[in-house]
Amino acid sequence: MKSFVTSMNTVFKSISPVIALMFFQSSAWAVCADDWLDVDEVREGGNIELRATNLKEFPITYTMRVRTRGLATDGPKTVTGTLEGEQSQLVMVLREEEDQRSGRYRVFCEWTIGDKDAHHDDDLLYRFPYADEKSYRVLQGYGSRFSHTGLEKYAIDFKMDVGTPVHAARSGVVARVVESNEKGCWEDGCGKFANYMVVLHDDGTTGEYYHLKKDGALIDVGERVLAGQKIALSGNTGHTTMPHLHFAVYRAASWGNTQSIPVRFLSAEGVVSSPRSGRRYEATDADAARNQS
Repeated sequence: MKSFVTSMNTVFKSISPVIALMFFQSSAWAVCADDWLDVDEVREGGNIELRATNLKEFPITYTMRVRTRGLATDGPKTVTGTLEGEQSQLVMVLREEEDQRSGRYRVFCEWTIGDKDAHHDDDLLYRFPYADEKSYRVLQGYGSRFSHTGLEKYAIDFKMDVGTPVHAARSGVVARVVESNEKGCWEDGCGKFANYMVVLHDDGTTGEYYHLKKDGALIDVGERVLAGQKIALSGNTGHTTMPHLHFAVYRAASWGNTQSIPVRFLSAEGVVSSPRSGRRYEATDADAARNQS
C-alpha cells in the first residue's frame, strides 16, 4: 500500500497596509517552502503577489490555498497548477479591501511529482517490474477491496522476499528516491517509513515503486532507465503487513495526491489488461517492452 503526500508548512500573516506601503516595497520572502517548491510573497504597494517556483528539474503539480481576512484575491482562493522544471509562476494577487485597517492571510501548499494534464497512451504495454522469466504472486490487483480503492484503484502488490531485484516497468528518468528507512508497520502514520523510487515518464506520468529495502535504490536521481533495467531491491518498509512491492502508474492530482491509472502489461503468456489477485505472471524479454517512450 502506498502512503505518501507531500504536505508542506503553512504560514499565517498579519499585514498593516500602512507598514506595507512604507517599508515593504518590492520585498519578498518565502511563505511556503521546502526543497522542491518555494512560494514567495512579493509586496508591491498595497498588493501582495504570491509566486510559486519549482526548485527541481522535474515537473511538479502544486495546490495552493489562501484564507484571508481584510484582503481580496484576484481569482480563486484555491489554485492547482503544474510547474515545469525550474519554472516560476505568479499564482495569485492579494489586495487590501477598502475600509480595512489591517489584513491577514494564511497559505496552505502541497505538491507532487508529475503533470496533472499528462496524456497517457493507453496502447503502451508495460513489462512486469521484475526480472525476465521470473513470476511473483499478485497480492492485490486492480480494485482490491483491502487497500486498492479510490486513488489507488489501479495499483498492484507483488509478493516478494526482501532483497528481490526490482526492474523498471517502463523507461523514464529517476526523479525521486527515498531509501533511508528500515521500519515496516500497519498502524496509522507508518507510511512515512516507506522507501520508494519515482520514475518520471516522458508523458508526465510516473511509475512508482514502494516498500523498497533500506539502501535498496540502485539508480541515482537524474539517471535515465530503460524498461527491464534493474533499479532497486524490494523490501518491507512503510505501511505494510508483509514483504512486497507496490507498483502503479500515476497522474498527478490536487493536494499532493496521485491518481493511479490502468495500464496493460506484456507477459510471457500475452497481454494482461487487469492483473488479478492470486495469479502469477512471468515477465517477458525486456526488449519486447521497449516500444515505449
